[in-house]
Amino acid sequence: MPKLVKLYIQQILIGFGLSAIFTAILIYFNVGNLQRLVFGSSDGLLGLFLIFFFNGLVFAGVQFAIRIMRMGYEEDDDDDDDRGMPIHSHDLIPVRISTQSNGQGRQARSDRGGVSFPRA
Repeated sequence: MPKLVKLYIQQILIGFGLSAIFTAILIYFNVGNLQRLVFGSSDGLLGLFLIFFFNGLVFAGVQFAIRIMRMGYEEDDDDDDDRGMPIHSHDLIPVRISTQSNGQGRQARSDRGGVSFPRA
């Protein structure tokens, strides 16, 4: 069986296990008077199963999504790409900056192509 299928089945079992725990907590703490509704009605067990099943679908989907998204952060990553290194898409061009003294001990700003910037 492929690794991804094994992973998916494992996450589904974890998700439905969490759903069983969640449903048991809902019944035990009688949230929304659910305990009376489930055990006091002839269709209560069907309702209990549906709560378990649909929560299981949600929990399994979330569990699988979290597991897939965390796969890129695992330490046993065996591909040797330099993920932290920036990739330069162009060559750097040196720029000459000339400064001129204005006679007051300060250096005048260089010509900025007619654009005037406020002094800081």
